[in-house]
Amino acid sequence: MNEKVLLLNQDYTAIATCSLHKAFVLLYLEKAEMIAQDQLNLLRTVRQAYPRPLVIRLHRYVRVPYKGISLTRQNIMRRDRNRCQYCGTSKNLTLDHLLPRSRGGQSTWYNLITACARCNSRKGDRTPEEVAMKPLRKPFKPSLISFLRDSIEDAQHAWMPYLGERVRGYAE
Repeated sequence: MNEKVLLLNQDYTAIATCSLHKAFVLLYLEKAEMIAQDQLNLLRTVRQAYPRPLVIRLHRYVRVPYKGISLTRQNIMRRDRNRCQYCGTSKNLTLDHLLPRSRGGQSTWYNLITACARCNSRKGDRTPEEVAMKPLRKPFKPSLISFLRDSIEDAQHAWMPYLGERVRGYAE
């Protein structure tokens, strides 16, 4: 039960993803309703079968304070799709400051990118321009919607109508 379910607020805005187990509990306790279900697979117990939720909506509106996506190593790599932004490999990944910290570079969404150990070592304590290493993608601060979109797998196309049309993949 590692699958994710899209969790909508009462007004149909996407607020998070939750585990299939948590979604089932919310449905069972009648705190949410099922908006979309898997047509092929069921959740089975010894005596009964239940529809497998893909999208659920809370019955009560939950005020969610916007705090943005936190700047963490995992989120930087997730934003960069676990690929080195110089060569594209997915092995031995580290974080790289575009403007090195020794030159006053800060740890921000716009200065950190994912880099493999080889490229990071090659770049060293210089800027990408100084060593002619252009990043594949300009770093940006992701939105919650873009993170949810990146979580979509083939079985979760039911999420698309609730994630809006304005964000496609990566934003600048």
